[in-house]
Amino acid sequence: MKVLAMNSSGDKTSISVILDDEINSFTMSHERKERPNWDMFLDYVGHNQTFTLKEIDLFAFGNNQNSYTATRTIASYLKGLAIALEKPLISIDCASGNDIEADDIAMTAKEKYIKADYKKDLFDPAEANPSYKEDLKFKKIHE
Repeated sequence: MKVLAMNSSGDKTSISVILDDEINSFTMSHERKERPNWDMFLDYVGHNQTFTLKEIDLFAFGNNQNSYTATRTIASYLKGLAIALEKPLISIDCASGNDIEADDIAMTAKEKYIKADYKKDLFDPAEANPSYKEDLKFKKIHE
């Protein structure tokens, strides 16, 4: 089974790929408003050398409470890949303040998928959205 996972806390982003029994990971610290280059991250874990995106069985992202924008960016990127490739996408909750890496996200997602008996329809990418524990209290204009 091949799993690709990403996570960001806003100032640190990580990617991990599980290729059967091997795990390749890469983590990079960056400025909070800087958005990393996804192709560079994929290259660092062996994309087009040891795997292709079509070979990935499962995508996952960390539903990180530390950075709404980073989480939405990663979720949108992986949602696009998963929908285009007709693959499942799993959101894994990250406790606020928890310094979880993408390899933990990948392993947790793999376990969750296996426990669900590989039923990909239970992990529809269209339904994998970031959620937030606190009410964001967005102001609606013209109300």
